[in-house]
Amino acid sequence: MVRAGGEELGVTSGRVWVPGVGAVLVLVATGAWALRPVDVDTDLWSRVRPAIEARLVDQARGTGYGESEPGLGARWFCRAQALDLDERDGLVRAGVSTLCLEYGVRAGRLVECSGAEIPQVLRLRREADGDYVVVSQEEPPEGAGNAEWLATHFGHATTAALGTTVPSTPLESAPRTHFGLPAGAAVVDC
Repeated sequence: MVRAGGEELGVTSGRVWVPGVGAVLVLVATGAWALRPVDVDTDLWSRVRPAIEARLVDQARGTGYGESEPGLGARWFCRAQALDLDERDGLVRAGVSTLCLEYGVRAGRLVECSGAEIPQVLRLRREADGDYVVVSQEEPPEGAGNAEWLATHFGHATTAALGTTVPSTPLESAPRTHFGLPAGAAVVDC
């Protein structure tokens, strides 16, 4: 094939085009692999999750705006999503993304007053009664050092999964039930 001016396109453009398409396919495949669903031991997760979420709720108490407004009856609700989970030598290492939201009620409506989503690494030990207890907890620093902490504690593939947020919809059902509101009650800002 010849373009105006006598320049040949057929072979030269094919040599550039084929490797370019190959590079794009490799990038797409790598991105899809990095964002794949996380494989965790669902049985182990079902046993450690309650301890993690109870710890988060305990830590959040007293930190929200809604708690300073007595009429709201605000309280914290937390949800953890496993990013990686490993059990060794009697300890469970749980890399999680956590979402804690403070809800209250005003004029029969569910209000969301405060909240935070934070990646964390927790270590848990199994007690004699079979329950798990959190023995250590780490979270990334704010600002400088955040990306490095995430890469060190979660690895690059799991760090990509941190770009997605913990869904708040499942978390909203607990405060609706707690406050005796209908399942479809709207959530409004505090």
